[in-house]
Amino acid sequence: MEQTALRPKPMPGQDPGGAPPRKEGGPSRPRPHAARRRGRRLLNVLFGGFAGAVLVLSGVGLGAMGSTVAAHGAFLGQRGPHAPASPAPSPSPEASSPAVPPPAAATLGVQVMDARGPGAVVVGLHVPGPAQRAGLIRGDVLLTLDRTRIDTAADLVRAVARVRPGREVTLTVRHRSGGYEQLTAVPAVAA
Repeated sequence: MEQTALRPKPMPGQDPGGAPPRKEGGPSRPRPHAARRRGRRLLNVLFGGFAGAVLVLSGVGLGAMGSTVAAHGAFLGQRGPHAPASPAPSPSPEASSPAVPPPAAATLGVQVMDARGPGAVVVGLHVPGPAQRAGLIRGDVLLTLDRTRIDTAADLVRAVARVRPGREVTLTVRHRSGGYEQLTAVPAVAA
């Protein structure tokens, strides 16, 4: 019978020969996956930066600069003429009269903010939308809607709230170049 020598297993971090690990040169064996991990980390950092930039830029376009003009002044923290003063009670099941739908709200499809002087500056347009079809562009200042003078963005909200969707309105606009123009728009139903 042949005798075999029992050899102890090397301790973690030691070479199979039993020598302690090298301290001066780093690990005793190469790490082939380290480069891949560094590449993945770099890719994740770049993707995160790109995603963050997209979110910040889209936040500006979603209305951080101005308020959306709709029939209700809810976007500006005001009540429109169609907004109830108090919450309506839920209809009882025994009510026999048919429910009357609320009147449709109108929208121009613009985002505006207060101008330095009188008027409301267009900072965004819904495409396609009534204002875009009428010929408004970013930077235009709305001065009147029909015969209603517009001094602030809130004035524009109130004026649009009084308009019936589908009825033509006349807008007086001052362009960036300084020229004035009368445009005709047809407010749409706010969705």
